[in-house]
Amino acid sequence: MSCPETMSWRAGAALGGSPGDPGREAANILPTAPAALHSPAPSHAVLLMSRLRSSAVPWAVWRLARGARAFGAVPGLRFARVLGSGRDGGFGLEPGLDCQGVFAAFDSAEAAEGFAQHSGVAAAYRERALEHFSLTLQVSSCRGSWGGQTMAPAAGPAPSGPVAALTRAAIKPTRMREFWRHSPPAEADLAAAPGCRLAVGLGEAPLLRQATFSLWDSVPAMDAYARQGAHQRAIRASWGGSYFSEWMFVRFRPLALRGRWHGRDFSPGDALA
Repeated sequence: MSCPETMSWRAGAALGGSPGDPGREAANILPTAPAALHSPAPSHAVLLMSRLRSSAVPWAVWRLARGARAFGAVPGLRFARVLGSGRDGGFGLEPGLDCQGVFAAFDSAEAAEGFAQHSGVAAAYRERALEHFSLTLQVSSCRGSWGGQTMAPAAGPAPSGPVAALTRAAIKPTRMREFWRHSPPAEADLAAAPGCRLAVGLGEAPLLRQATFSLWDSVPAMDAYARQGAHQRAIRASWGGSYFSEWMFVRFRPLALRGRWHGRDFSPGDALA
């Protein structure tokens, strides 16, 4: 399921908090100074994804409950979410207690890269992880908002090589059954889609606040998945039925991919070649 252009939606259930719990939403939003409310929308982002050692699961639950409040002062950070995932970082409804992601948005490439490589947040995940990767991203287009926050394309041409996409939505409780009825076939297509290098399921709250992140060889490969088969049927159903109270779809130019995921090692150039 997706926003207007792309992406499968059945992200793994996040732990803790109810979908409408304002305290949980606040835990994932950093306090913002009044002057910052009028500053430009963030243009860069980082996705951290970890499969943690079993001994680190209690820490992960605490981290999820604390949200971005546990980050402290991070230079250039505009907003952040600590996200649960499905088993093995996938899209099933069974939560993966040992899998966790962080999506963070920044006002510059330097701030994003500094967070990915040198922040205490990233280091805390790396030292507790069996597998961990970080992906630094530049926004190339954005529609919609996440917790009232949008993102702004950075200066420069649209990506002509690899492309990444984040799709996030708050699903209306009255539309939940209809939404999930369309999701499994779209996910099966994503898993087998030609040109999909990486896909993870993420969520802020079980069933109703879901997100999918994926990395593709090219825009045509991503569009080929999004505009045919089960995914296209899911798009028509979701938008015809007005399933979402809020949504955001972002395309990114990947800048640097590092780490290891599902047995595959990544180096910074892997996101660019």
